[in-house]
Amino acid sequence: MNKNMDDEFLVAAGKRLEYAWVNGTPKKDVPVLVFLHEGLGCIAMWRTFPAQLCAACGLPGLVYTRAGYGRSDGIDLPRPISYQEDEARDVLPEVLDTLGIKRAILIGHSDGGTIALIHAALDTGGRILGTVTMAAHVFNEEICLEGIREARRIWETTDLRDKLKRFHGDNVDNAFHGWNDTWQRDDYWNWNVEKYLPDISCPLLVMQGRDDHYGSEAQVDAIVRRAGGPAEKLMIQDCGHNPHFDQPDATLEAIIRFIQVFHDSEAVGR
Repeated sequence: MNKNMDDEFLVAAGKRLEYAWVNGTPKKDVPVLVFLHEGLGCIAMWRTFPAQLCAACGLPGLVYTRAGYGRSDGIDLPRPISYQEDEARDVLPEVLDTLGIKRAILIGHSDGGTIALIHAALDTGGRILGTVTMAAHVFNEEICLEGIREARRIWETTDLRDKLKRFHGDNVDNAFHGWNDTWQRDDYWNWNVEKYLPDISCPLLVMQGRDDHYGSEAQVDAIVRRAGGPAEKLMIQDCGHNPHFDQPDATLEAIIRFIQVFHDSEAVGR
């Protein structure tokens, strides 16, 4: 666990989930940066990134671990094809309500980015002020499957399971197979959530590494083109699937600049 985070637990959609506040707890009218992890992630796997970003922006942050990962409750497999939509519609709103978060800026990586986009589209009360995605997907494509297959090869031939077990404990098989198996199912090839994009009205910052082996630039273009509100595209040079680790300075700079817009407006109660 990052020394800057103290984990606690809440219950949402019937599952016990671990969560942590970063840079203090929310104050009235101040938005919270809500971090949504990748398909193999959890609180601990964000490392110091949430603390760095929250401190730089002067805002509190929330990091939580979805069911099936980390120290949160496990899940039954196989996952439904709609698992990201279910998370965005049923779980994330309950997490925010339970913790009293009335205004939020979503920071989502990979699966977390997709969940952030869907939730932003479903947000009708204006709670979501802005959304940042890193390597989000809105449809399946061959490059995604190539990356997924390579991850399976590494899982089966190296000590990846042992490494992930340090973060996920007894959830390690839930975490890997719930992600990897789902994306390789025949009926997942036609998975597509672009239908949600026109309903997103909040500003978007859509980021991806140029060398991302899990998705092409077409993912970013689709999000920016179809989003219902203002959307900024940022492709990061010399960067793979993890912009916050591969190019931390460029990633932090871009997100801080994006969030500064909210600092300079009445939207954050300043």
